[in-house]
Amino acid sequence: MFPLGMVVFPHQTVGLCVFEPRYRQMLRDLSVEDAEFATCLIARGSEVGGGDERTMVGTVLRIVASQPLVDGQTLLMVEGERCIQVADWLPDSPYPRATVSERCCDEVPIEPTLLKSAESAVRALRALHSEVHLDDAPLPAGELSPDPAVRAWQLCAMTPMAVLDQFSVLSLSDPNDRLRLVAEICCERYGDYQRMLVEPSRDDWS
Repeated sequence: MFPLGMVVFPHQTVGLCVFEPRYRQMLRDLSVEDAEFATCLIARGSEVGGGDERTMVGTVLRIVASQPLVDGQTLLMVEGERCIQVADWLPDSPYPRATVSERCCDEVPIEPTLLKSAESAVRALRALHSEVHLDDAPLPAGELSPDPAVRAWQLCAMTPMAVLDQFSVLSLSDPNDRLRLVAEICCERYGDYQRMLVEPSRDDWS
């Protein structure tokens, strides 16, 4: 397990830097044929050094590419594969380990109208986000899959939202419930952004 201070959704691609000795050992223990490990959100504490409090829902990650560096660190490109539920945490020796089970997150048929409306909400929020945060790097985006199950996860990853909101979305096992929550978050955040544009002098918006 590789607990992180962020959420990774299935079908989302992210970059990671592995520098702690325990996670370097984890990479050495992975087989070439099965270059997968799991992550979960750190609820409290730090990513570095252990002693953190971890959530019980996570994602299996597949290593897409890796680049060793001269100082012993490794840059990874990973892609979320599927959801997991942590049953028990084992001793952190030599790195975080857990017994997990897979969550059946994609077996429920997705409602086409719900998928379409959620996508419209996500796109609208992203457009307004770019107006509010002019100095920020563009939000990552890619071509959406025609597969409704994959597309729904991609919309989750595309939505600009807080980490705890991301975890709430990931925790839902019904894809239609996830899309509804994403749409609700988009509507709420859209209102926040509109107020920020009207009242640009306020500096207490996050």
